[in-house]
Amino acid sequence: MANAQTDAPKINDKREIFGWAMYDWANSAFSTTIGTVFLGPYLASLAAQAASQSPDKLAHFFGIPVAPDSFFPYCISFSVLMQVVFLPILGAIADYSHRRKQMMQLFATIGAVATILMFFTTAATWWLGGVLFIIANLTFGASIIFYNSYLPDIASEDQRDRVSSYGWAMGYLGDGLLLVLNLALYMFSGKLGIPKDLAVRINLASAGIWWLTFAFFTWTRLHPRHATKQLPQGETYVRVGFKQLWGTIREMKNFPETLKFLLAYFLYNDGIQTVISIASTFAAAPLIRGGVGMDQSTLIIVILMIQFMAFFGALLWGKMAAWFGAKRSIIISLVIWAGVTIYAYFGLRGPSRVLEFFILGACIAIVLGGSQAISRSLYAQIIPAGKQAEYYSFYEVSDKGTSWFGPLLFGLVNQLTGSLRPAILSLIFFFVVGLCILPFVNVKKAMEDVKAFETRNA
Repeated sequence: MANAQTDAPKINDKREIFGWAMYDWANSAFSTTIGTVFLGPYLASLAAQAASQSPDKLAHFFGIPVAPDSFFPYCISFSVLMQVVFLPILGAIADYSHRRKQMMQLFATIGAVATILMFFTTAATWWLGGVLFIIANLTFGASIIFYNSYLPDIASEDQRDRVSSYGWAMGYLGDGLLLVLNLALYMFSGKLGIPKDLAVRINLASAGIWWLTFAFFTWTRLHPRHATKQLPQGETYVRVGFKQLWGTIREMKNFPETLKFLLAYFLYNDGIQTVISIASTFAAAPLIRGGVGMDQSTLIIVILMIQFMAFFGALLWGKMAAWFGAKRSIIISLVIWAGVTIYAYFGLRGPSRVLEFFILGACIAIVLGGSQAISRSLYAQIIPAGKQAEYYSFYEVSDKGTSWFGPLLFGLVNQLTGSLRPAILSLIFFFVVGLCILPFVNVKKAMEDVKAFETRNA
């Protein structure tokens, strides 16, 4: 039997919205410091050292031969394949038990600790960074589904685009501030008597400390919406979760437009996340392959610029959603993303490569937060109440840094062709197909379908 439902907290409460947004501030350090800036190039360089000692010039991860600069994309893909298996069932358990907040705390803590332990990734234990990333990325994705599922509860329908954009903006501001500290430590490590590799390891661990510390703001201000539901005698949460999940999958046929949007999002966000996760590896690749490329300090400065510009970009896209509509705003952003991918293939070759990379980074910053923030709030409008965690578990499969097919395709094309340029161009597929599907999503009908379903099941 369930306990009586508690009184629902106020909607659009500024204090609770701030606490909710602070989790974006907290966890975005993992996305940027780990997923975008430091871990990819660091693991690639360590794997390259291991490969140099191998007869086939490949690194061997538990006996599996891997191209050094494909190792990190493979880790991303594997962690997300695990999310495909685990996240929907975790969402179902959270919706059934009303333990969203407790589960968010548990997985955030595991992810943050795994991130802190990346400090121990060295040349002798280069594989450890991949293992810890897989654990951290899996638990990161799990915590995010519970975080995202609170959006329809804390913000009214007319405020969700603004609140979602505010959360993304806070994320960029938070991890931008941490990157300032990371950049200072990395650039001045010599003067401080700290070896470069140790500075990188400290920066990796700092993301976990940042994540865990600021998450406490969220946990103290975010209110549960329902009393915890007790299990029936003889049942387990896993068994009940599978039953709940199966029921949700069967009811999805009532929401064809929502499924159409989810398919479009899965594709175009896969492209976005792959560009974000491999950007630094792509720019630094000549260093790995023995040529002349951008040094780590330049890469960090570019991405730092992106973080602070993306803060304003996310807020701008919240305004654009109010002016032009959420779907139309997303379409505009995808056109820009496609242009960025094409330019990355043809450009970045001559002596002006660094300047071009800065310009490309500015273009990314304009749409980075907006395309994702508006997608999150639009999705909140077209899913049924009471099952937000389950529906956001499907959404999260292709959210922040957790796309799987894009990194896999990128890694395979790179390994087969021996060049990162054809690999980056292969990502245009995701933006083009997403742009072909999204315009045909009828958002108004999707909202009507949800309301009709909720009325029938009231």
